[in-house]
Amino acid sequence: MIEIKNLSKTFPSADNTVEALKNVSITINDGDIYGIIGMSGAGKSTLVRCINMLERPTEGSVLVDGVDLGGLSDAELRKVRRNITMIFQNFNLLMQRTCLKNICFPLELAGVSKAEAKKRALELLEVVGLPDKANAYPAQLSGGQQQRIAIARALATNPKVLLCDEATSALDPKTTHSVLQLIREINQKLGITVIIITHQMSVVEEICNKVAILDHGVVVEKGPVSEVFTRPQSEAARRLVFPDGITETLPIQDGEAHIRLVFNGAGATNTPMIAQLAMDKHIAANILSANTKTIEGKSYGNMILGISGGPEKVKEAMEYFSSIGDVIVEEVTDHVR
Repeated sequence: MIEIKNLSKTFPSADNTVEALKNVSITINDGDIYGIIGMSGAGKSTLVRCINMLERPTEGSVLVDGVDLGGLSDAELRKVRRNITMIFQNFNLLMQRTCLKNICFPLELAGVSKAEAKKRALELLEVVGLPDKANAYPAQLSGGQQQRIAIARALATNPKVLLCDEATSALDPKTTHSVLQLIREINQKLGITVIIITHQMSVVEEICNKVAILDHGVVVEKGPVSEVFTRPQSEAARRLVFPDGITETLPIQDGEAHIRLVFNGAGATNTPMIAQLAMDKHIAANILSANTKTIEGKSYGNMILGISGGPEKVKEAMEYFSSIGDVIVEEVTDHVR
């Protein structure tokens, strides 16, 4: 378990001090794929560097399995870092070394024999799906292949935690998907805890089970991805979840009531609910707005419907939608947020 407690980080500047992180508290359980997301300048990269003590927090603490990393000596911290490895946006491979030797490098630093290091590296090339690239150089690989080699190198010391700092930002969507699938497989098969630093909502939606949203160094929202994305509470979360904007106000039409459907993990959006309502109940529903997403194969999001025909029809429509699993129904009045 990783516990970040009341962590703050300030940097001196010419005029004053810059508060990069302000009283951040996050708990990451073993086996989580935890997303930390925010816009540029939110403090994400500073936070990830504080987690492995590449940056020392100004205040607060980082505990890994109950051990306060801030209290360790340099030698003790080096040992801990073998269990907390990192991959980066720009891969950071050694261009003069082959892929095999890149993966061997951290093992050599740890004092592992060349024979054992080579054996481990060959195994990891199989894990990341590039067994034929042992003697290739990074410059001969695509971006996605380079990131796979970087992942293999990060896994060389059998870490417990993998930090991913904007690891897919330089990749195209198809390659991003394949790399995320690899990270998910590693998480599931090896039990490695993964922390993903990103500004891309699509990354969090696809792979993470928990998320914290950073805004100007402050955690403004955190929790299961499904909850945060279904009903974002903070302005920063709403900007990220609904980048094209959300409907702030919906005027009530004469004789029309508004109801909100909240999809909370079912395959509900894959079924023709509105058409089914019209056929089964003879109730016409006007779709006023819809923001739905698929997260971990399930549907989440909101839909606002206009229902005509008076209170009885509204009640009947609400009862109909409430009978569908994992759909929350509520009536809204003169505005929607």
